[in-house]
Amino acid sequence: MKIVLQRESLTETSTAGTLFVDGEKFCYTLEDPMREDPRKPVAEWKLKGRTAIPTGDYRVTLAPSPKRGGRIMPLLLAVPGFTGIQIHSGNTAEDTEGCILVGTWRDNADTIRGSRAAYEKLFPKIQTAVGRMEEVRIGQE
Repeated sequence: MKIVLQRESLTETSTAGTLFVDGEKFCYTLEDPMREDPRKPVAEWKLKGRTAIPTGDYRVTLAPSPKRGGRIMPLLLAVPGFTGIQIHSGNTAEDTEGCILVGTWRDNADTIRGSRAAYEKLFPKIQTAVGRMEEVRIGQE
């Protein structure tokens, strides 16, 4: 399964985008603001809990979330300078600490809505792929 995160709108508060699953437009996304500077180490541009993950291609697995009471969540692996990066529901950058939020529609450049519905549609797709031992990857464009 290939997930593509197309980042589209960068503001001081957030990074808005569109998520594609196996080439099909799937939902909208919201992340913390991008602060990435590829000329510098992550530690020099990252603000803990307030920075989007670096551009890259990451494996996705399912794992219990300590932040969500042990609930099984999609987890991105080996993100340089980041740990515990998940895909989950939420509406604004205040709902993410580096994670990727999903929603069915965009209210404005800094807000998405229909987040639970988008997550409840995405999670089973990832769960099925992982259950079939299929590699699940997410990358940015």
